[in-house]
Amino acid sequence: MQRYELEAWLGDDHGLTGDQIDELLHTADDIAEQYPDADDRDDREAALTAAYRLMTEAPEELIAELASERVNARLAEQKAFISLRQIAVTRINSGDATEAGFAKQAGIDRMTVRKWLGKR
Repeated sequence: MQRYELEAWLGDDHGLTGDQIDELLHTADDIAEQYPDADDRDDREAALTAAYRLMTEAPEELIAELASERVNARLAEQKAFISLRQIAVTRINSGDATEAGFAKQAGIDRMTVRKWLGKR
């Protein structure tokens, strides 16, 4: 990443000093090495955002916010997984869906669906 790219990413009201921008640029290069693939773009963005926020916010508050976000994401994932299980059992047992079709539609492994149905 070039400095002008970082400054464009930060926008006009970033609140960083020149030295902090240099430090963040170095961090951005480290992040790019950690996540080198083109499909890692979201990961690079998240890491750079965290690095920037760490420079501009209280670390304890940032950590608490992200920890809470992580817990909420896990709870949402569990709720969706349980809901998908119920839908799979109901639709497949009634003949409205196939194991493979449901697995593909839900983005899960067919063996998981078979386990839900007691076939594995």
